[in-house]
Amino acid sequence: MLNGPLLGKVFLFALPLMLTNLLQMFYNAADMIIAGKSNVEGAIGSIGTTAAMINLLLNIFMGFSVGTNIVVARNIGKNDPEAVSGAVHSSLILGLITGAVCSVIGLAVSRPVLALLGDEGHILDLAALYTRIYFSGAPFIALSNYLIAIFRAKGDTSTPLAVLTCTGLLNVGLNLFFVLVCGMSVDGVALATVIANAASALALGAILMRDSGPCRLELKKLRLSGPAVREIIRDGLPAGVQGALFSLSNMLIQSSIIGFNNRLCPGGSDVIDGNSAASNLEGFVYVSTNSVYQASVTFTSQNYGAAKYRRIGRVMRCCYFVTACIAVVGAGSLLLFHKGLLSLYIVKPLAIDTAMTRMKIMLIPYVLLAFMEVGSGVLRGLGRSMTSTLISLIGTCVFRIIWIYTVCPAVNELWIVYLSYPISWGLTGLTHFMFSETIRRRKLREHEARAAAGAAY
Repeated sequence: MLNGPLLGKVFLFALPLMLTNLLQMFYNAADMIIAGKSNVEGAIGSIGTTAAMINLLLNIFMGFSVGTNIVVARNIGKNDPEAVSGAVHSSLILGLITGAVCSVIGLAVSRPVLALLGDEGHILDLAALYTRIYFSGAPFIALSNYLIAIFRAKGDTSTPLAVLTCTGLLNVGLNLFFVLVCGMSVDGVALATVIANAASALALGAILMRDSGPCRLELKKLRLSGPAVREIIRDGLPAGVQGALFSLSNMLIQSSIIGFNNRLCPGGSDVIDGNSAASNLEGFVYVSTNSVYQASVTFTSQNYGAAKYRRIGRVMRCCYFVTACIAVVGAGSLLLFHKGLLSLYIVKPLAIDTAMTRMKIMLIPYVLLAFMEVGSGVLRGLGRSMTSTLISLIGTCVFRIIWIYTVCPAVNELWIVYLSYPISWGLTGLTHFMFSETIRRRKLREHEARAAAGAAY
């Protein structure tokens, strides 16, 4: 990451991440598709309505895994093995703690929050059942994410890919068993997810215990290191807050969509089913571009630790190029094959119309989201996590909330709700780029001035 050509390295780093993320999305899609085969009305829509609320809670705590990636990668760049080891062991303790807290909060508030969003009747019962089982496995989900962050920080993206391939197949197999054999519905899908995440955490932990470098996991060293915890919280908390704020704005949008559903098909779930199906398909493009976000965080962090600020500019250019290619190809493929893909989830005309409305508005300008993600990753790698969070807060969350309460009531059409996404992506992505480039150039000037002063001395 610190020397030589970059474009190929960024792509090779991001490719296993992309495949890992795509596998996870495939298994999530399998959850919804198999749940739909249970013949329980609203099973797909009920799972879809939980996404924003689940992400709200998970992102608050999972942000620390981003901090783990940044801190471990930065200390690797500084060639400080003791600091790397302290960050690794501290982060895993944090993972267990944050996962347990997330589980308690999720179990306590999930049903009231879902009801507040507009879920009602059997949709509310199904969604509450799904979240109750899902949050019971939050410690495993958290630990798995923290372990993956450690592997990514040291440049190993193939190991998580291999592990998640195996546990993902386990997830699908359990889905089929619980739903088709045991006659379960959303509860079977949620239970399969929890078991698969537990298996992932155990496998990744066992592999890290055999690592020969400074990231080696040793149970006797599992303790909280003050300096490491402070760094992880400093870099991770803003990421968690940003993710939570994204989810909060998405919850408001989800509430608006539920309102359209209750008005257009009382007692049914066509609109939320269509929205959930389209959102799930879009997720394949999002996680692909997000792999380049992860690359931008790790590459920038290591080069920042090594004070290679000019090289960070090349990292930015490579990441923007790669993510643009992925966004264009991914979004274009979904639009091209939308009929066959949507038929896996939904068949009702209103559901399909809803899905197509969302896909056209979201996917055509999807490159804007890809640019926004990379800009955020570079800022975090430059040690400006709070800056990234504030930009995202204003450019996306505040903007979408204002949009929902002003523009949407004036137009009162479903498409206007979706339009808030690409506009906010463009505004936030441009601001991320301007700030990251300004900070990088300032650091470069300071570094060159110090080097010149040292040479003169």
